Amino acid sequence: MTLEHLLQQNSEIINSCNCDESVLTQIVHRAFVRQSSRRHLDLLNPSPSGWTDEDLAIGLSRTYRWGGHSQWALPFSVAQHSLLVMSIYHQYLNPEATSEQLLCELLHDADEALIGGIDPISPVKPFLGTGYFEIVAKLRCAILQRYGIREWCPEQYRLHKRADHLAAASEAVHVAGWSHEEVGQLLNIALTPLKSDPLAKAYGCKEWEPWTPTVAAQRFLDQLQLLLQACKAETTANQF
Repeated sequence: MTLEHLLQQNSEIINSCNCDESVLTQIVHRAFVRQSSRRHLDLLNPSPSGWTDEDLAIGLSRTYRWGGHSQWALPFSVAQHSLLVMSIYHQYLNPEATSEQLLCELLHDADEALIGGIDPISPVKPFLGTGYFEIVAKLRCAILQRYGIREWCPEQYRLHKRADHLAAASEAVHVAGWSHEEVGQLLNIALTPLKSDPLAKAYGCKEWEPWTPTVAAQRFLDQLQLLLQACKAETTANQF
């Protein structure tokens, strides 16, 4: 998957944005983010080696869904959301999923941690301008390259979006406090929220309760490393 192809996928949104090119030419073209590992990631020219797995887990555990709003004592992290989407995808939509497909689900929002802990709500994204989508596309390319995964094919992407939307509908009700009616009428998600939290059984935690950043980071990291090992084993097996 090339950068040009990823940008093309967002072309309708990008073309709807007004961007003053004269302003862009005055911007200093560097944007470094210092990671917990002390590595420096250049957001304008991201390298696949610009972060560690631990950096990614920490970043996602400190990036929050729903603008940080929650009915609970803590907000719901993107790390926990990523595990939720992966679980929904595997449990409800694709029980025969490969390790690579599950890894794609787990990493679907990885750019939000790398860009600096930003998770803008979807209706706002078209107003952020061309530069934002270019950075996201470049980060996405670096993520795919680092973890050796391919972009979704159309059918896999359809299943992914259903898992993502089902997670969003469920979080909206059980975490952010939206009513079932508001999920459909205001959030425009035409899916019935789950009653049971798929992560509760997997981790023995209270249903829908947001985890602490430390717990979220460790659980995300554990799952990431498990899937990376499984992908490596599958690749080796396919060579014989």
